Formats: sequence, C-alpha cells, structure tokens
Amino acid sequence: MSKPWLSQYSHFVPAELPAPQLSMIDVFEQTAAAHPHSPAIHYFDQTITFAELNQRSDQFAALLASWGIGHGDRVAISIQNDPEFLIAQYGTWKRGAIVVPLSPMFKKKEIGYQLADCGAKVYVAEDAILQNEANNILAETQVQHVVPLSDFASTLETATAFLNHRIAVSPDDVACLVYTSGTTGPPKGSISLHRHIAYNANTFRTWFNIGPGDVILGIAPLFHITGIVAQMALSALTGVPLILYHRFDSKETFRLIEKWKATMAVAAITAYIAMLRDPHTADLSSFTKCCTGGAPVAPTVVEEFRNRFGVQIHNTYGLTEVNSPSHLTPLGMEGRVDCDSGALAIGLPIPGCEARIVDLADPSKVLQSGESGEIALKGPFLFAGYWDKPEATASAFHDSWFLTGDVAKMDSDGWFYIVDRKKDMIVASGYKVWPRDVEDVLYQHPAVREAAVVGVPNAYRGETVKAVIALRPEFVATVTEADIIDFTRQRMASYKYPRIVEFVTEIPKTASGKFLRRELRGKTT
Repeated sequence: MSKPWLSQYSHFVPAELPAPQLSMIDVFEQTAAAHPHSPAIHYFDQTITFAELNQRSDQFAALLASWGIGHGDRVAISIQNDPEFLIAQYGTWKRGAIVVPLSPMFKKKEIGYQLADCGAKVYVAEDAILQNEANNILAETQVQHVVPLSDFASTLETATAFLNHRIAVSPDDVACLVYTSGTTGPPKGSISLHRHIAYNANTFRTWFNIGPGDVILGIAPLFHITGIVAQMALSALTGVPLILYHRFDSKETFRLIEKWKATMAVAAITAYIAMLRDPHTADLSSFTKCCTGGAPVAPTVVEEFRNRFGVQIHNTYGLTEVNSPSHLTPLGMEGRVDCDSGALAIGLPIPGCEARIVDLADPSKVLQSGESGEIALKGPFLFAGYWDKPEATASAFHDSWFLTGDVAKMDSDGWFYIVDRKKDMIVASGYKVWPRDVEDVLYQHPAVREAAVVGVPNAYRGETVKAVIALRPEFVATVTEADIIDFTRQRMASYKYPRIVEFVTEIPKTASGKFLRRELRGKTT
C-alpha cells in the first residue's frame, strides 16, 4: 500500500526501521553498561540506577538458576507497577526464560486458568493474591516455586552466590506470553519474541523522538503489552528514566509529572478522563508526548484535555498480537476526525506496517478508501502465534495477513478510523448497529462520563440496544434514563438509539481500559 503521508514526516518517521539485532535483555545490559549511574526508575520519590537494576536482576536470575529454571521455562508475574516487576522480568530474560505477566486484579479462576495454560514453574505475586487464593490457584498448575512480593528482597539474597546464571538469548527467542484481554472469549497467550518487543520499542523511540531529556510516566500496567513495550522496553532502549508508582492515581500523577518532569506516557483514555475530573493540577508543560490507545476516544475529551492542560493527546492503535502499536498519530499533530461518524482517527501505519481494509465476509477482497471492513496487518511486529493453540493461530490469519477483528475504514490520505469490534456488532430488527456509533453520540451529553453499548436479546427485535453509563458526579441525582434515551433519539436513526439505559458507578474494564462487553451483556435490566 502506498503511503503518501510519509513524505510529510520523513524527517523523523522513516518508511522502514532496521531489524533488531539483539534480544531485549542484551539491549538492557548494553544500556546499563553505558549509563550505570543514570536513573532507570523513579519510584515515587526514590531513584534506582541502571547499575542497581542490573545487579538486582542478576540476583533474580541467580535465584532462578538455583531452581533449575532455564531456556523456555515460564515465570509468571502478578505485580502492579513496582520495581520488582522489572527486576523479575530482566532476571527471567537473563535465564532465557519466558515472562508471563498476569494482572494482580485477576481472581482465582482467571489466574488459575492462565498459570495452568502457560505451564509456569515460578510465580511471583502480591501477597494479597497468595494469602486469599493460593491453595485454590496452585492446585491444578505446574508451579513449583512461589515468591511473595513481601519476601522478594530476602529471597534474592539466598541465591547471590550462584554465579552461573546468564545464558545466551537471541532476538528470535520468546520473551513474553501476554494473554489477550478476553473481552469476547477465554484469553489466549500471545507469543511475543524479543525482536517483536525491540522493534516496537524502537518505533516509539523514532516516532516520538525519545532521547536524552525525556522521562517516561508509567501509567500503563506493566502486565499489559503497552506497559512492556512503551515503558519498560523503551526505557531500556533509550536509557531514559521510567516513573513507577504502583498503580494509577490522578493526584499522584500530577505530583510526579511535576516532580520528575515527565515528558511521555501511553495510557488508557480513562486515565486522562480521571485527570480531567480531578480538581488538583500541576505544571504539565513538560508533558508533550502524550498518547492513548486500547479503547474508543471521543474527540471532545481530547479537546477538553488540551484546553485545560495545554497538552495534545495523540491517539494510537494496537493489540496484544501486534505488540502495542501498529498505528500512531504523528507527534504534535491533532488527529483527524471522520466527517461521517465523528470518530477520532487512530493514526497512520507505523514504519514497516502493511495495513489494509478487507471485506468482513471475504478477507481476500481488499476494500477502497472510505469503505468499512476489517483491519488486516502485516509487519515485523506481529506475534508468533497463540501458545499451544495452533487452530486459533491459523484462524487469526488469512493468506499471511493478521485479521484484527476491528472494523475500520481508511481515508484517501492513509488515516485509519475504528468503526467497532467485528464481534460487537448488534443486529436490531435486521439493521446493523455498531456500538461505537451510539457511544459517540452518548459522549456528547454533558452528564456522561463513560458509556458502553451492547446488544441484549429481545423477543421482537432479535437484539435491542442497551447503554451502560457512568455519569459525572454532579449529574447523578438529576439525569434519568428517559433523558438519555430522548437525547439519543433526537440524534440518530430509530433503530440505533438505546431502548435500555443502565446507570453504574464504574463500567467494568480490562487493565488496558477496554470495556468488558461480555459482562455487560450478561447483566439484566
């Protein structure tokens, strides 16, 4: 596919990027050797240098070696954004083992499934998980060694004398098994090679011109692919500091941006909305490389954020299977808004990415600009398949093109716009309704903080449109379901507007900010 826009951005966005020649652990160790005394992590108000992080990850690698953990073994980690996550990740890679990041917010069924599915032998987890769930979780798994977070440091000390811990790791070795969000079915372990992570870390570095003077704010969870690539790997590649603060809190976010002069972050739009609704503020003048992705973004939110803070949010697009970004909005640019749907563009394909729109029923048919279909991708960032699921891997591709499951369209200049998830389409009285269309209208209502739309069974229509809404606090006592229905009825076709409205305090979401529509469909009203 031709890329007419590249000439406009060729000063910092080349058409291609070089193939990674090193594994991510080699990249990290080279940076640690070149900049041993530079800050690697700012954890709240404390600083850990690259030399210290390297030494502590050596200890973790030695611990794994003492347990016989080596090439290809899986080490699962359930920790929030704390330094121990990076120590365990780098230490695991030094043994040629595979990191399996798991959300510490999972419950026993979710954790047990993923531990058993990946066959992890080591499990590093927060104490609350182990105290509440350990006996039930581990019974059906292959886990042999458990490291509670509270015992992390003392456990490392037991293996410091074990010196023969480092083994060779190639760019083609498996770095991580990152489980998909599971928004439409059981999560699958997406296989990320070291070269996949290195490539897209280099994409972020190139596209957003990351280098000396930059500081990454770690809002995205480290157990999510964006946290791994756009935070951990980007820091390792560039030698710039990464700010960690356990988990997102808007007041603390303001404080740490100002204290450490954070310049860059990739976060779910819900984090930026939380900052908008927080009365606290700070000097955000350093915060110039601000990105979002993983969930629909209302243009009004981007505008409101820019008006209040003077900061432009750059929309992006990616999936676990593409190792974070396949599309990005160029630095300093406002994303285009689709004149038909009002959707904010997800950006332009990254260097090395082939992207096209294909017919939903026949992916061999490539659609023209302006036509809606499924996004299909090729590129050096694509995952190597789903762990132990060859049939699922095969069905994810058509003629070597990865089928994302996202419905979108592309304009004549190469900008892409998400319409919705293929599996989320609602058929009401024979008409196709995309939840995103309805959500975009709902976000125009001044009382709506968050909105998710799903189809629910209906004896007459087959399916009917349901809106699940979290209101802004000041409107909770005054806005009714009828108000919302009337607002949408005046602005969209009769088959599209929601017949059912449910108000909730918070809409259930994945760690990356995607709405858990499966849970919303299960609710009854």
